[in-house]
Amino acid sequence: MIKLNGTIMSANIPVATITNSIVTNMDNKLAPLFFKRCKDISQWLESRAIDSHRANSRLLKKALRLEQKDDISAVLSVNAVTIIDNFWFKEEGSSLTWEEVRFKENIFDNLALRGDPDSFNQKPSRTPELTNTGSYEKCWRLINGKWWMYKSGNDNEIFSELFIYKLGITLGFNMATYEYADGYVRTLDSTDNALVNFEPAESLIGDEEDYNKNFDLYYSFSVDIAAEYLRLIYLDTICMNMDRHTKNYGILRNSSTGEITSLAPNYDNNISLISRGYPQNIARKNDKLIQLFLDFLIENEQARELFINLNIPEITEELLNNCMDNIPISVNRSTIISFVLNGQQHIQDFIEQTLNNNPTLTM
Repeated sequence: MIKLNGTIMSANIPVATITNSIVTNMDNKLAPLFFKRCKDISQWLESRAIDSHRANSRLLKKALRLEQKDDISAVLSVNAVTIIDNFWFKEEGSSLTWEEVRFKENIFDNLALRGDPDSFNQKPSRTPELTNTGSYEKCWRLINGKWWMYKSGNDNEIFSELFIYKLGITLGFNMATYEYADGYVRTLDSTDNALVNFEPAESLIGDEEDYNKNFDLYYSFSVDIAAEYLRLIYLDTICMNMDRHTKNYGILRNSSTGEITSLAPNYDNNISLISRGYPQNIARKNDKLIQLFLDFLIENEQARELFINLNIPEITEELLNNCMDNIPISVNRSTIISFVLNGQQHIQDFIEQTLNNNPTLTM
């Protein structure tokens, strides 16, 4: 394996030295949080790589004439730059600056999204697609100075993504912006072209998905961040997002100070609700996600009291219909309404029982 020597940068500020692929001289305030948990530069680079299993990933690497097509080589070919943070790798002896390496265009969007043959013959250029992670075919597009990520999916996946976005917004939750766009779903870059740094939960806690451990971590940062985490997993629970993992939620950091400012807006809900077909368990009896959520609230008193005091608005049939009204995909509304309302009811029943057993708590 190639031994890397250089510097991890945050924009134009050196934040860690890499000597023979070992992280040294780290700025504990500004360096990627990943390095506080794991000093492996190779793992960090690999975590920023396009999924090599995507068919269009292979087409993209061929069109870019990459001599080495492994994850690390692909990422290093664009200095490990992504759209959603300021971190990048500056090779030893290089005079490159942040303005020179950051992405200002993307002419390979159509190739990455849909394997467009007309895009294949273009002259190779720097593209954010090599660091556009995830298992679905997708691409970044710069529109009026803002980066939008377009993602493919079937109608049920696209509907689920858009519906959960609208439901979350209606409930007052912090949601990444989603829109329907020409048969795809697109989401606005929540970092506003890396004005803040996004870091996945994986950087903080690895692949640990246990609710208790995640909540306790976020509570150690602030009550507000812990509350955002509770809203995230509550929405996951009632809308059956089985795919929440530490690579598809995370935190935002002030790029100047390194301070963790908030949980990142809720995103990546396409593998939820009806994405794999209409669920048979409409009544939500013995529902695994509901049971996991309630077990967590039973075990964690701090989380239980905070959740009870969040005063999450009640979901009604009218509210759910309003969320579905402007999504141009036909679905079985009655099934979706019953499924979500039944999920809410199980949690409300638990809360009412908790309040009855402990009248000192208030909602």
